[in-house]
Order: sequence, then C-alpha cells, then structure tokens
Amino acid sequence: MTSLNGWVKSPRPVRILTVAVVIAAAAAVVLGALQPVPEVTGRPLSPVDGVCVAAVLAAIAQLAGLRFRLGPDAISVSWAEAAVVVGFVVAPAGWLPAATLAGTGAAWLLLAWLTGLRNAAEIVHLVASMTLGVAGAALVTSMLAGDVPVHSARLPLALAAGAGTYLAITFGLVVLTLMLHRDAQPGQIAARVLYAKLPMSIGNVIVGVLAVYALVREPLWLLAFGPVLWLLHRTYRFHLRAAEERRMWEAFAAATARLPGTSEAEVARAGMLGALDVFGARRVELEVRTGHGRRRYAQDGPGLEGVTGTRSGPAITRGMTVAGRPVGELTVWLGEPGLPVPRDEAAIAAYGEALATALRDAATHQRIADLDSAAAHDRVHDPLTGLINRSALGSEGDPLLRSLDRGQHVALLLLDVVGFREVNSTLGHAAGDEVLRLIGGRLTGLARGGELVARTGDDEFALLVPVATLTDSAAWQHGEPSPLPTALRRAREIVEQLRLPMEVAGVRLSIEVTVGVAVCPAGESEVDELLRRAALAVGGARELGTTVGTYDSGRDASSTDRLALLADLQDAFAADDQILLHLQPAVDLITAEPTGVEALVRWRHPRRGHLSPAEFLPAVERSELLIPFTRRVLDLALASAADWTASGIEVPVSVNVSARSLTDPTFPAQVTEALRRHRTPASRLVLEITESVAVSEQEIVDEVLARLRASGVQVSLDDFGTGFSSLSSVTRMPVDEIKIDRSFVIEMIDSAAAGAVVRGAVELGARLGVRVVAEGIETIEQRAALIALGCPNAQGYHFCKPMPADKIVQALSQLARTAPANVTQLRTDEVS
Repeated sequence: MTSLNGWVKSPRPVRILTVAVVIAAAAAVVLGALQPVPEVTGRPLSPVDGVCVAAVLAAIAQLAGLRFRLGPDAISVSWAEAAVVVGFVVAPAGWLPAATLAGTGAAWLLLAWLTGLRNAAEIVHLVASMTLGVAGAALVTSMLAGDVPVHSARLPLALAAGAGTYLAITFGLVVLTLMLHRDAQPGQIAARVLYAKLPMSIGNVIVGVLAVYALVREPLWLLAFGPVLWLLHRTYRFHLRAAEERRMWEAFAAATARLPGTSEAEVARAGMLGALDVFGARRVELEVRTGHGRRRYAQDGPGLEGVTGTRSGPAITRGMTVAGRPVGELTVWLGEPGLPVPRDEAAIAAYGEALATALRDAATHQRIADLDSAAAHDRVHDPLTGLINRSALGSEGDPLLRSLDRGQHVALLLLDVVGFREVNSTLGHAAGDEVLRLIGGRLTGLARGGELVARTGDDEFALLVPVATLTDSAAWQHGEPSPLPTALRRAREIVEQLRLPMEVAGVRLSIEVTVGVAVCPAGESEVDELLRRAALAVGGARELGTTVGTYDSGRDASSTDRLALLADLQDAFAADDQILLHLQPAVDLITAEPTGVEALVRWRHPRRGHLSPAEFLPAVERSELLIPFTRRVLDLALASAADWTASGIEVPVSVNVSARSLTDPTFPAQVTEALRRHRTPASRLVLEITESVAVSEQEIVDEVLARLRASGVQVSLDDFGTGFSSLSSVTRMPVDEIKIDRSFVIEMIDSAAAGAVVRGAVELGARLGVRVVAEGIETIEQRAALIALGCPNAQGYHFCKPMPADKIVQALSQLARTAPANVTQLRTDEVS
C-alpha cells in the first residue's frame, strides 16, 4: 500500500472519498461474513484458525513494510499481496476482509503509537482501502478458483489474479486520494506510485504463491522464507532509496540552477519552491539578514497553502553564511514523520549554501542597480533641490514641445537670483543652499500641470510653460492676439511669490529675482534655443534695471554676429588674403616729406565684404584670439616696412596696440620675436596706445612699456586730448610721440577751445622733446593753421588716403621726391 503520510487537515473531496471507502469496506466485511463457508479440499487450518492466521499475516505485512519519502510523498510499501495470497489458502474467502480489517487496523495503531502519526482520518482511510482491496481480491479469486482443491493447478492463477485485483484497487484509491489532496496531474502521480509499488507487488505475489506451495507440499521449506524475505526487503529498500537519491540530486541541480535572480524576493521564492521540490517538504521558511534588519519568507507545499498544521513534524534549521558572514537561516519541515536522517541534514546544509550565495549575489545586483538608478537620477536631477537639471529640461521639454500643436505658444521663464553671492558670503554656503532649496520648493508649488521646473545653473531656475495652461482656450480665440502679455503676467506673479519673506539661518530674507521671458510657437524651437533667448532677456533686464525682461531679436542678432565673426576669424588666419593692412603716411607739414606710416587693419570677409576695425576689433579684444591677431598684424606691418626700407625710404611703421596687450607681461617678448623674424630694427616700430590704456592697470602697463622702450621700440600716445588725464599720462609715462585727435583738428578753425587744445599739445610736445602729429588733416586751411601753431607733422586725406600695402612704396617714393632736400625725418637715428 502506498500513502501520503502526515496528512494535515484533509480537503473536503478527500474526506468525502474517505467516507465512501469506509462505507464500502464495512459493507464488504459484513457481506463477506454472511457468506457460507465452503469446504475446500486440502485446506491446512480450520476456518477460525485460518482467519486468525490471516489477521496476523495482514498485521505482519504492514509492520514489516517499507516507509520512506519518495519526492513530496511519504511512501509505505507492505507485503499485503503475499498476505492476501496466503490468507486465501488458510481462511475462507468471505472472512478475509474482516481478518484484514482487524490485522491492518491493529498494525497501523501500533505504527501510529511508535512513529507519532496521530491523524485518525488517515489511518481509517488506509485500513478501509486495504480492506476494500482484499474484498475485491477475494471475490476475483473465488470466482476463478471456485471450490478447487488447494493442490489444483488453477489455484496459483486465481491467486495471482486476486493479488492483481488488490493492487489495482489500492493503486487506484491512492492515485485518486493524492490527486484530490495535492491537485496534481493524475499521470504524474500514477507513474510515481506505480514505480514504487509494482516491483514489490510482483515479488509479493511470487512469494505468496511459493509460501502456499511450501505450506501444502513441504512445510519445512517455510523456514527458508525468513532469509529470503529479509534479502528481498533490503534489495527493494536499496532500489527505492537509490531512486530517491537520484531524484533528489537531479531536483537539487535543477533548483540551484533556478536560484540566481536580480532581487532578494525573487531568489527567496525560487529557493523555497526548490526546497519544497527537492526535500518533499511540507513547509519552508527563510530568514534573510540585511544591513537594515531581517526579512522573513515562507512557502507551504502544494495543496497545503493556508492549511494549519504544516509546521508539525520533523524540521531542520540551518544557518546560511558566505565567506563567514551570516546571510540568514533556512528551515525545512519534512513530509515524513520521524527523525531526519543525516542525508537530509547534509543536503539541506548544501542547499542553504547555494541559496546564501544566490541571496548575496542578488543583494550585490540590487546594490548595483540602486547605484545605477541613483546615478541615473543624479544625471538628470539637481542633488540640492531635487529639480530636474538643464540637460533633463531639454530631454523632457523637447518631447513636450513636439506633443503640442505647432501653432501653440510656449514660454520659457529663466529666473536669476539677485545678490545670491552676498547670501553666501554673509550667511555661509549652507544658508545659500537652503535659500536655493526654498526657491525650488516655491517654484514647484507654483508650477501647474504640464509645466516643467528645473535648476539650470548655480542661482538660475527655469520654468517651461505651455502658454495655453495660463489662460482659457476661449480667451485665445476671442481675446489676446499675443501670448507675450500672458507670459509676462505669469513671470511677475512668480516674482511676487518668490519675494515673500523666508527665514534662513535665523535671518528673515526677501529674495529678488530677474526673469527673462522667451516665447515662441511650439513647432519653431527647442528648449536649448529658448534657454539661450531667455538668458539674453535676463541680460537685457539687468542692463535696464528691470525685474522682467523679454527676448530682443535685434540684440540677439548682434550677439550672434559677434560669435560668428570670431569663428570666421579663425578661418581668416588660415587664409593669406583676408587680414589686410591699409597704410597711411604721416608727413612733414611744410614739405610733405614722409615721416612715418600708420598701419590700419582691414578684414576682407568672404561673405560680408570689407570690414572696418570698428566692426570686429571689439569682439577680438574680448576673445582668446587677440594674441594670434596681434601677431598677424605685426607680421604684416613689419613685412611692409621691409619693402619700403629696401626702396631707400627709412621711416617707421606705427601699429595700434590693444589695452589687453599692454597688460600682458609676455607682450614685449612677442614684439621682440616679431622684430627678429623680420630682421627689422626696433626703432622702425612705433606702438600706438590710447589714454585709456595709459591710465588702466598702471603698474603692469608701466612695466610693459618700460621693457618695450628699453628694447628700442617707440611709443606713441594716440587720440591725445580726448581723455581726462592727458597731461598726467605724458608726465608719468615717457613717450616718443603725441598724436592730436582729429576731432580737435577738424574744429580748430571754428572753435577757439579746439584751437587752444591743439596749441597746448604742440607746445607740450616741444617742451617734452617729443614728436607731435596732427590727425585728420583734410583741407589746406587746416594745414595752414597747424603750420601757424608750429605743429611739425600731420596725417590725413589732404596728403594721402589709406592704401593697400602693394601701393604704399610708390606713394612714399613720390612724396620723398617732391620734398625739398632739407627734410627732417622722423627719428631714423633712434634719437627723439
């Protein structure tokens, strides 16, 4: 007989089946007892003695049976078929059900007392099933054998058929019971039970027939049955245990292969289900220890979910460790009542180690996943305020813009905190961080559905607003023609809300912000472009001293042009025909003899044509291109000077110098290197500086100029008279030349004040012993007035316009040929 031992509370279908089996067994006992006792020739015992022997044999068959686990089921295999065969020979067939009931009932009561099996319903079910099986076997055997003598050849066949009937009835009841109890597939259960029962059942029939033969023919042969039965018992036990070992380790390998997972819960569930399958357990509990405490998981066996009593019976608890560090504990409640065998304890310990490793790997994977998630979050969020950052504003805002109607307007409000550095310097950076957090919180509270709030810089925040969220759609159809006023109202509302007092570090603060507003249709721009426009609007608001500024496309165009010019200028350095010099001679006022040449830089832009210095020099002076630009101008000027020197005209070349160059301590070395490259004496180079340069960064400028003059380079003070410190400049800083600004020269005829400035400059130059050059001479009257004031040199359209470098040698030669022989040249002997 095969059974599921250790039943807990049976499900209702099983209870109904038990009642039906008990009723059928009782009916079989009663009906069998009422049958008349036939006279069988050769029966060795009287009917009463035979019934007693049959009962004893039934009890011995159960007590001597095998009990072990086979998968999730507890298997009990007895010698019942042998007892049935022998019992039919020694006792009347009708009395065999009663004998079986008495013998098996007594045996199972004794087993229950010895093994701890306390489930009365299971005992009744088992005894009734075997009784019903014996009744069926007796009926079949009686029908086939009839009243044949014990010595008849028909009897063994009838006995084998009866034993087969017993096997079929008990087998069918076990399969049906397990199917109802475990809700499993009948084929799977039948294969498992048949595998456990069939070999021993065949052996039981053979043993029973041989026992009958020995009992009838030669009772002494019964003495040999003891060793034979013991050998068969051991062999069959070994067969079943080997099969169970093989099944368990195959299940062990499959279960451990399923253990790896990405989360603790996933691994725990796979581990518990695997333990249920491997050990045929009724319940598995798992305790996992983590740095944050302990977590418990539990899983009941198939068909036992929610059923009380699953913790009864033997249990094995094993601690789980990895590299000496505790991971948790695994507890397995086995399905077989009785003490666990060492094999179970070793297998559960090994399974616990595999489960511990999987749990550790899952924890490591989870930590890595958490770190990746945190890193991914930090990549798109500001860690201080929790708002999305600039890159996330673009990645989230662009899809938002694409989801809107192309004609719907969007506004980007860029908020810059006014005086934030003062908060940091006065209250500390911790207080500054708190201010930013409070601003972020207020903006989040002010944001409406469909809007995005981001922190885009140290003290900058942005709000992306679909303008339709600011007003009712009907207002768009019948009201405002432009979305800008609506966006401006929203910006002012935010300014007022952020201006409300906040307390930080015990100080009550009121935060001011400057807001730049950029508005455009959703289909015409991206978030980065809106941010750029809003930043220009913020700059415009600062310049105007207002709180809210709007994007000005005209201002944007000039800024864009400056950036584009710098990029184009780098291309110009690689070309030979874009950066050019136009040269204009300075002459003696009386003779028109050339006394010097001023180099005026021009840019022949490939798309925009000729650009004057005013169109690109301011951008160059603010950029990192100043040094290569100055190098190019010096090279062109010195190369031109070498051309006219080769033609016998020995006059210096003047080059305008940027303010940044004179505050660069390396500038003298750059000039010296340019002179060396062109093999030009330092006296042939005049560097023109303005008064604004002369009065800024005085210590650095004085040092740079001193080094330049020490090397022999001449210095000219350009635009003299236009500043507020002309006199202090020429007295503090030695120069070789003063150039009177053209504005005074042009007005000196009509303005006594302008004439006085020119006269004073000429007299100052004479007293200091420096050259004086008047700029902007355009008429003969201006030349005559300057001669009358004693000005020695001049420069302007009256004498010669600026011209390309390839024409300057001819112009200088012509001026030199027409001058009288007593011309005083401009410092060719390096003496002022």
